[in-house]
Amino acid sequence: MPNEMITNTTVLTLDSDTVLETAQSKADLIWHEIQNAYRTRKILTGMLGGIERTETGSLIAIIYYKDFRTVIPVTEMMINLVQDDAHDYGELSLRQNKILNNMLGCEIDFIVKGLDAKTRSIVASRKEAMLKKRQIFYLEKDANGTPKVHEDRVVQARVVAVAEKVVRAEIFGVETSILARDLSFDWLGDARERFHIGDHILVRILEVNAQDPVHVIVRADVKSVEGNTSKENMKKCKVQGKYAGTVEDIHKGTVFVRLSIGVNAIAHSCYDSRTVGKKDNVSFVVTHIDEERNVAVGIITRIIKQNL
Repeated sequence: MPNEMITNTTVLTLDSDTVLETAQSKADLIWHEIQNAYRTRKILTGMLGGIERTETGSLIAIIYYKDFRTVIPVTEMMINLVQDDAHDYGELSLRQNKILNNMLGCEIDFIVKGLDAKTRSIVASRKEAMLKKRQIFYLEKDANGTPKVHEDRVVQARVVAVAEKVVRAEIFGVETSILARDLSFDWLGDARERFHIGDHILVRILEVNAQDPVHVIVRADVKSVEGNTSKENMKKCKVQGKYAGTVEDIHKGTVFVRLSIGVNAIAHSCYDSRTVGKKDNVSFVVTHIDEERNVAVGIITRIIKQNL
């Protein structure tokens, strides 16, 4: 049998000095790595691949680490929800389920809490990994008495959830929400078009309040890292000039347009008989330049192409 021939000796490869790794030997190697991580409490990183309920009704997150399925109980996912009269979210597990759903596909740090060698099953905690990272990056200080993450430092963050007007980022064990206005100097109608779960982004730390590993609050933005190109682009913009643009947002009758020359613009009226909508391509005439707010003010003369 051909299979017997493979198991009897190592496979002779074209490069005769190397041994071909079989799927089994790869899996054994990864399992050995997981065992070591369990012994040393090393932080591992996997992907949030699923959400399930156990037979008892408990919610669990399924993390995949190099094809190995890892289970994290929802209580160990560090989803902090304030539950009091002022924050009545209804049934807690439904709220937790919704948050986990929004996080599907994101990167998760975890510490292995238990192993079953026979079934090769793994139970882990995200909470312990996050608390450990908070200790290292926010509370431990260098020779100058400065922690690794401090105000005005640019750091890499993970996108763990994205909604239309907000990005949820994890910054070394601390989750924070970055609102649309802090994501870009450009008008940004929908953050989901530019940011995606699993992305690594650069953020600037605006504020840190770290008392202990449990109580760490971080405020950050993205736009100050990217810089403001609109100021430079505004020089290309002329009063009575006509420019193409895309409608990014509409709020209380005000239309926010991103002009193709890289300038933010506002229109309070539209001469086209059709109703202007988000993502429409429009023709825009500049009537005034608001230098203080760095925006062009004007009129939408017509809709070039509707986003139907």
